[in-house]
Amino acid sequence: MLEILCVVDDDKIFTYLLKRIIEKAKIAREIIFFENGRDALDYLANHRDDALKLPQLILLDINMPILDGWQFLSEYGKLEPTVPQPISICMMSSSSDLEDYDRAMGSGHVMDYLQKPVQMPSLKEVTERVLSFVAPK
Repeated sequence: MLEILCVVDDDKIFTYLLKRIIEKAKIAREIIFFENGRDALDYLANHRDDALKLPQLILLDINMPILDGWQFLSEYGKLEPTVPQPISICMMSSSSDLEDYDRAMGSGHVMDYLQKPVQMPSLKEVTERVLSFVAPK
């Protein structure tokens, strides 16, 4: 089980349903939500010295106000070297555009891409992959 999972998405209905899926699947002890990439980046920057407050996984939407998913990835790239532990990022979108998928997977920061609506089996699979990255050896 993940200690902290972060969801960055401005769609309140989607995040409500996603929270229910995460809780039912028991994949995270804590879920933190942000409605835009700026707030999420500010949280990461403010807690970069406290690994216990950083998520192991970020579920990131593409289309959001203030700072969208693409802008988040660009800014995260500048922040990443100062974060004490690896954070996996999974892009989420209702878009089935192959260019979005290719752009996300080619960013160097995204480990997976889920199409909305996100289903429990897909989310469990992503979580298991993340846990295999961070499991003690």
